[in-house]
Amino acid sequence: MEYHEFLKGKIKINYPSGFDVPEDFLNPVLFDFQKYCTRKALQYGKYALFEECGLGKTLQQVEWAHQVVKHTNRAVLILCPLAVSGQTIEQAKDLLCYEVKRMEFGVPLVPAPGIYITNYEQLENIDPDDFVGVVLDESSILKNEMGKIKKRCVEMFRSTPYKLCCTATPSPNDDTEITNHAEFLNQGRREEILAMYFTHNGGNTTEWVLKGHAKKRFWNWVKTWSLFVSDPSDIGFDGSDYKLPELIVHDVTVKVPVKQGMLFNHIPVSATNYNQELRETKEQRLQEVLNIVNARKTESFIVWIKQHEEADWLAQRLPSDEFREVRGSDSPQSKEQDLLDFAHNKYRILITKTKIAGIGMNFQNCHNEIFASPDFSFEQMYQAIRRMYRFGQTQSVNVWMIIADTMGNVKATLQQKQQQFEELKQYLKVA
Repeated sequence: MEYHEFLKGKIKINYPSGFDVPEDFLNPVLFDFQKYCTRKALQYGKYALFEECGLGKTLQQVEWAHQVVKHTNRAVLILCPLAVSGQTIEQAKDLLCYEVKRMEFGVPLVPAPGIYITNYEQLENIDPDDFVGVVLDESSILKNEMGKIKKRCVEMFRSTPYKLCCTATPSPNDDTEITNHAEFLNQGRREEILAMYFTHNGGNTTEWVLKGHAKKRFWNWVKTWSLFVSDPSDIGFDGSDYKLPELIVHDVTVKVPVKQGMLFNHIPVSATNYNQELRETKEQRLQEVLNIVNARKTESFIVWIKQHEEADWLAQRLPSDEFREVRGSDSPQSKEQDLLDFAHNKYRILITKTKIAGIGMNFQNCHNEIFASPDFSFEQMYQAIRRMYRFGQTQSVNVWMIIADTMGNVKATLQQKQQQFEELKQYLKVA
């Protein structure tokens, strides 16, 4: 009991440490609920906005940064995934009439007051003392507690006065990701939070799960430094204009030849042999992709792949003027331009990986996406679907899941994680 009392003293209660901005001082382009979220984040100084896709997190984070600049006459930095900078700069200029400057490197300088933006890969080139505030766009990048980006963000900006995290959802099946957000926002050390609310998952000492009796207390504490918003009605505003269109999931199971010496393809695929199974079932799965995109020749598509050779196979069979592939080895400038061009309907089919374009981008111009090689990651699939299935989308969204009959357990795993996600969301209600 004495140890638990000691830990309780280590868990911080989030008291406002920011400043108040009258609603009339905020950009009139923002909707009422967006002004509410922005004001609350400014009042607390260090805050997280966990909002569903399409609720305008980009506008809110830019307005938050603008108000911090006005209040302090200092510079604020927005960190975002690769290729997202361009869309943020566009929206800030076109909708808010604010200038967001792309961070330039190579020349030592102390940034003048204003809003700056760069991607997470440039962290080592940044002096945190140059900035009074920092925004983590798509802050689910804090997911990996041992990841270099997470550790660098926490250490670099530990003393930064104003911080804002923005993401659609923390990893829906990984409660410890929220502890990483808490640590970044100076709400307590991760080790202390884990000891207070979590326990090891059975005999696995690398996995943590919430203690059964601590769930309600944990989520109530999380709500002291964050907002979870699925639609504006969650926080008392009219949500009638924020109804998502129909999501149509097409399950396509591809039969592949039975492996030698077996009667049926019944052995579950694992993380160990997953990539080999993709190679062995490539042609059958990708032929289905061609069938789908050729049947809707006037419509745009995103095709999510896992291996470069999948893109190469498709490239040999698609008209060269209809598609572009965006891959990791492309230059940052090329990635950004190709993704923006797709968002502006300059070509019909985007072929890429979820780790490249599955977070941050807005592709409401498109309503068809194909997972040519689904894996076990519910979070990556969820985020990728939300690139187009988001508030503001005007058409029904089609999602094709193409799975070889040797990979049935992948589908079962994703369905199980979907159930866990729905259960978790019940704890995130404001009330």
